[in-house]
Amino acid sequence: MVSTWHSPRPRKQDEPEQLHIVAKTDLNLFRRSAILSGLVTKEQFQQAQAALEEQASLSGDDPSIFINRNMVSYLVEQKLVSQHQADQLITGRTKFNPVSKTDLNLFRRSAILSGLVTKEQFQQAQAALEKQAKLAGDEPGKFVDRNLITYLTEQGLISQYQADQLSTGRTKFNLGPYVITDFIGQGGMGQVFKAVHEVMGRESAVKVLPLTKATQLAAKVKAGKLSQEAADKKLADAIENFQHEIRTQAQLDHPNLVRAYDAGHDGNVHYLVTEYVPGTDLRKLVRSQGNLSMAQAASIIVQAARGLEHAHQRGLIHRDVKPGNILVTPEGTAKVSDLGLSGFIHRGDEDPRAGKIVGTADYLSPEQILSPNDVTARADIYSLGCTLYYAVTGKVPFPGGKTRDKAHRHVNEHPWHPRRFNAELSEDFVETIADMMEKTPETRIQTADEVANRLEPWLEALTAVPSYQMTKSPWSIPSMPLEKEELHDTAPGYDSEQDEYPSGGHRFATGSESGSAGGQETAMNEMGSTIPPPLMLAHEAPESSTGPWTTIATVILVALGIGLVIGYILGSIMQS
Repeated sequence: MVSTWHSPRPRKQDEPEQLHIVAKTDLNLFRRSAILSGLVTKEQFQQAQAALEEQASLSGDDPSIFINRNMVSYLVEQKLVSQHQADQLITGRTKFNPVSKTDLNLFRRSAILSGLVTKEQFQQAQAALEKQAKLAGDEPGKFVDRNLITYLTEQGLISQYQADQLSTGRTKFNLGPYVITDFIGQGGMGQVFKAVHEVMGRESAVKVLPLTKATQLAAKVKAGKLSQEAADKKLADAIENFQHEIRTQAQLDHPNLVRAYDAGHDGNVHYLVTEYVPGTDLRKLVRSQGNLSMAQAASIIVQAARGLEHAHQRGLIHRDVKPGNILVTPEGTAKVSDLGLSGFIHRGDEDPRAGKIVGTADYLSPEQILSPNDVTARADIYSLGCTLYYAVTGKVPFPGGKTRDKAHRHVNEHPWHPRRFNAELSEDFVETIADMMEKTPETRIQTADEVANRLEPWLEALTAVPSYQMTKSPWSIPSMPLEKEELHDTAPGYDSEQDEYPSGGHRFATGSESGSAGGQETAMNEMGSTIPPPLMLAHEAPESSTGPWTTIATVILVALGIGLVIGYILGSIMQS
């Protein structure tokens, strides 16, 4: 097939090739956090850098790239930081243990009340630490206070997430038979936690419908901004959407789809239990390792296509296919996750989101924007094509701009030629991406099975997919965008009738890159709090945000204000 896409801009002779490195900003954040935490000194960083530069010279690698790629693992190997500490430092965390006796006492009480640690286990831990203190020549009391939590986590009695929550006074960690051990992610459909079944011991991912929705609605009712009837309806809709997701996943069973295990509710908390997938997601994999080769990208997309074909054969459309929803294990197995926006073909009356634009702006198909009532499985093919484009270029098809701008460009414009960003792509591979991203569904590749068949020739040259273990567990819902870039409902102010299909032109455009996104996916907020959020519980009252020092400061300020007023009045009387 002769390509109808523009040729990429030729690279100038002195222009450097694209480099695939771990994000420099992540490593800079890691350095700052490690130094502020006191775990690694500046001198130790300098020594590590010198050692890595020597290794780079022996292997013939670029020193800067080699250091960025290996600094964290080197410090872990040298036992300057643990792997857990490294994972936390790269998120910006600098505090790892309580600093006061009061905090430690609160931790002890919470741990015992939660049932995670018994009094006997505390006594055993204290005895072991006192023995270590004597060998080290330290004062036993201070040594125990300084190392107790670390000791308990290293012994596997509690996870670091549990330790963080216990230090704030949290005592409930179970949802039915599942014990929460870590926080994974948060998005429009709820929070996701890592958990272990109390009896079976199986690790799972637990998605929870957040109670903050009910709290926010109650606040609006109290403020008179919303009627009680409207609030009840909104809460009922949120629960129905969540139950719709549960019913959806329960009907699917495929090795390339995240499997659902269980569902239930604990009091007012509704939850869905799915398999826990170790590794990372495709978006983070590309951002950390750079563009994938054609064979590596084909391997992941073929597996995703097979999972989607299984869903499509059962009348299900995913509607939010994107790199963040394709999980990749260290062995290279790909699984499609987050079926929260899925809907069944020909059963729109049972879909609580029927007629609404749902999905993520960077990967929306034109028909999802123009006619959300008439979306078919071919919408997933377009989104999967955008995902493949991202995997081999490291860029979304239409970077920069707000949601409305992206939607307009999906309908009316063509993305830059992939070889502009990856000159190693073959013409046949580029044509496959183009056929997946055709604007009109009728001219697009028609089935996910056909996508897999088209990409299979590149699997013969497959090399290992680069593995990258993320800070958090990869079974995650999409990160919340900074500027509401994700469309989980009709876009505010968006009139679908204003957009029309393009009237011809090339399937890829040329020209200079624009937009503030720098070619990356829509900016996401990945930092969050240094301590992950707790499990939302119906019976736990919100903790007061004020303390005695706040009250004292307020009284002092009021007194100063009164004094100034009295002084002004007395001064005026004396002058007169």
